Amino acid sequence: MSKKYVYGLILCLIAVLSWGGMFPVMAPALKIMDPFYFTLLRYGSVAFIFAIILVIVEGPKAFKTEGYAIKLWVFGTAAFAGFSFLVFLGQQLAGQSGSIIASVMMAIQPLLGVLVGWVYRGAKPTVASLISMVIAAIGVFMVVTKGHISVLISGHNTLLAVVFILLGALCWVIYTAGGADFPEWSILRYSTLTAILGVCSVIVVLVVATAAGWLKVPTMTQVSGVKNALVYMITLAGVIAVFAWNMGNRVIGPINGILFMNLVPIVAFVITIINGYKVSAFEIVGCVITISALVGNNIYNRYVAHKKLNIVKN
Repeated sequence: MSKKYVYGLILCLIAVLSWGGMFPVMAPALKIMDPFYFTLLRYGSVAFIFAIILVIVEGPKAFKTEGYAIKLWVFGTAAFAGFSFLVFLGQQLAGQSGSIIASVMMAIQPLLGVLVGWVYRGAKPTVASLISMVIAAIGVFMVVTKGHISVLISGHNTLLAVVFILLGALCWVIYTAGGADFPEWSILRYSTLTAILGVCSVIVVLVVATAAGWLKVPTMTQVSGVKNALVYMITLAGVIAVFAWNMGNRVIGPINGILFMNLVPIVAFVITIINGYKVSAFEIVGCVITISALVGNNIYNRYVAHKKLNIVKN
C-alpha cells in the first residue's frame, strides 16, 4: 500500500470522524439558537475562509464563474442552505434522539447518490442497489421508531423530522454529484464559489423570514452560548472536513471513500452514549442493518467493476 493511498485513507477518516461528532455537538446548540441563523454564522465564516485561501492560492481570476453561475448557485444553495437548514431543523424537531436519527440518515447518502445518478445522469441502478435501499430503509425505520410504530402516527414531529433530514441529506448528495461537472476546476475553487453563492441564498431566506416575523435575530447571549459549537462546525466539520473528504476521495476513489460514511452513525452513537443517552436495542440493530446494506452494496459494486475489468482485459 503506497504512502499516497494511506494519506487518502487518513483524510477520509478525519472527515467522517468530524461529521460523526457534529450531531452530538449541535444537540445543545439547537436549544439555544435556531438552525437558520446558526447556518449563516457557520457557513458565512466557512465561505470567508475559503475565499481567502482561494485568492492566495489561485488568485482573483479563480472567482470567475465562466458562465456557470446558475449551476453553481443551485449546487451551493443545496449544500450550504438546504442541507444545514433541513438536517438541523429535523434534528431539533426529533429532540433527544435527533443526533442518532440524523447520523444514520447521513449514512444512507451513498444510496441516495444512486438515485441522483439515475435522475441526473441516467445511470440506472442495479437490482442489488435497489435491494440495499430497501434494507437500509428498514434499518432507518427501526432507529426512528425504536420498536414503537406509534411514534410515526402520534409523533407528528418525529415523522416531519425524518422527512426534513432525508431531504437535507439529498441536498448534500446533489452538491457532491455536481462537483463532477467541473473536472477542470480545483476542489478549492468549486467549494469556494458554491459556498459564497449558497450563503447568498441563506441571507435572502433569513431576511425574508425575519421581516415576516418567522425568525428573530439572535442576541449576543445566544451567539456566546453556541460559540464552542460554532468553532467546531466552522473548523473541523466545515473547512477541514470538506477539504479532507474531497481530497481523500480523489486519492482512494469514491467507491472506497463511500465506505467511510458508515463510521458517521457509529461515532455519533458513541458520543451520544457518553453524554448519557440510553440507546435501545432497536436503534443498535437498525444501525447495523443500515450499515450492512451499504457495505453489501459496495462489495457488490466492486465485484461487478472487477468482473468488467477482467472481461475488457481478456
